[in-house]
Amino acid sequence: MPNAALGRVAAIIPAAGSGTRLGSSIPKAFVELNGLTLLSRSAHAMSSCVDVIVVSVPENYLDAAAKELAEVDAEIHIVIGGSDRQASVANGLAVIPEDVEVVLVHDAARPLVPVHVVEQVIQAVRDGSQAVVPVLPVVDTLKRVNPIGVVVETVDRSSLRRIQTPQGFIRSLLDSAYADPTHVATDDAGLVESMGVQVHTVAGDERALKITTEHDLAMAKLMEQEVKR
Repeated sequence: MPNAALGRVAAIIPAAGSGTRLGSSIPKAFVELNGLTLLSRSAHAMSSCVDVIVVSVPENYLDAAAKELAEVDAEIHIVIGGSDRQASVANGLAVIPEDVEVVLVHDAARPLVPVHVVEQVIQAVRDGSQAVVPVLPVVDTLKRVNPIGVVVETVDRSSLRRIQTPQGFIRSLLDSAYADPTHVATDDAGLVESMGVQVHTVAGDERALKITTEHDLAMAKLMEQEVKR
C-alpha cells in the first residue's frame, strides 16, 4: 500500500463523561488513579506519539483540564464537550489544525494504554489503512439468549474481538464520518464501517482496559503495581 498520511498526528480525548457508574461525583476523566487523573495519564500516553492533543471536557472543567495538561509535551487544545461521546469527538475534530492527516480517538477511561499500541495504530494508518482499531480476542464462551433469558445458541467466538482505543483514521475519512450529526454509532470505527470503509486491526493490550466501575479502577491500580514490580 502507498504511504497514506505524511502530515502531523492528533489525538482527540473525549473527557466529558460523568463518573456515575464509577461512584464519583466528578467527571470520570478527573478521577485519580494512584495520584494522577485518568485524563492526565491518557494525555501523557498520547503525547509520546502524537503532535496535537484535543480534549473535550465539561464547561466548568476547562480550567481544571488546563492544569492537568500543563506539563503534557504536545500542542494542546481544550474544548467544551457535547451531550454525548460522539458530540464531544465532533467538537474536538472541529479544532484540529489543517496540517494534521492522522487522527486518533482515545478514551480517557483507558489511562494505562501502552505506548506500543498507540504506535502500532499510527503506523498502520501511515502504511495505508484508512481506519485502524486495537483488538483483543474474546476468551469467554458466549451465549445468545431470548427475551426471557433462555439460551438459544452458543456463539462462535473465533472471529469475535474486543475493541479498544486509540482508534486511528485518515483525517479526511473521520471528517466525512462526522459530517452528518444524525449518523450515530457506538464508536468511531462503527461510523466509518457504515460508510463501507474497511476497518483494519492491530493487537491490543490488556493494560488498556476501560475504567467504568469501581472494580475496574481497583483492577487498574493492581495492574499498575504489577508493572512497577
